[in-house]
Amino acid sequence: MNGEAYFLLIRDPYQNWGLPKGHVERGETSDQTAVREVREETGIQELALQGPLDTIDWFFREGPDLIHKYCHFFLMETTSAATKPQLEEGITECIWLPLEDALSTLTYDNARAVLEAAGREVEAVPRD
Repeated sequence: MNGEAYFLLIRDPYQNWGLPKGHVERGETSDQTAVREVREETGIQELALQGPLDTIDWFFREGPDLIHKYCHFFLMETTSAATKPQLEEGITECIWLPLEDALSTLTYDNARAVLEAAGREVEAVPRD
């Protein structure tokens, strides 16, 4: 890629475009979970964690229960653009896009603020 920053989106089991995410496993920290989930969902193994971005939360119903879910996002960097979507989990596609294209492609409104924060962080890093 040409020196411009690209951002990775995944197509989820509902055919929506979003950011990789998942559940914390016993004994994991949020940042460890983020790296593991990105590896699993995208097939990218070489990831450098750059730091936290944002946390989003939302409510949904599961039967009669109201669930409050939190999702912590982290900025990561890789030199590998090759992806392998986690088909068995319903991840059908991974795409790399420049920030503006990624923002307009995202399905979930609450993920846009996370992606905007990622864009600001990347812009703040001096480039060679």
